[in-house]
Amino acid sequence: MTDAARDLLRKALEMDDAERAALAAELLASLSSDSAGFDEQEPDPAWVAEIERRAAAAAADPEGGIPWEQAREEILARLRRPT
Repeated sequence: MTDAARDLLRKALEMDDAERAALAAELLASLSSDSAGFDEQEPDPAWVAEIERRAAAAAADPEGGIPWEQAREEILARLRRPT
């Protein structure tokens, strides 16, 4: 990720939930299937398997994971580190 992208992400993470959701939706909508590297009609089997694995793990342990506040702080700390 470039410094500019990292800076943009840092700013986006400071937005409230509604603003971030709207931004994410706009960014995703701006990607074409070709540029995003996926085919909606025939997704990569490895990608499907990984999503299914993660979904099953989350369903098996609904209390697992960490609170959003902690995750956000960890993400921001990683973004602050020089590359």
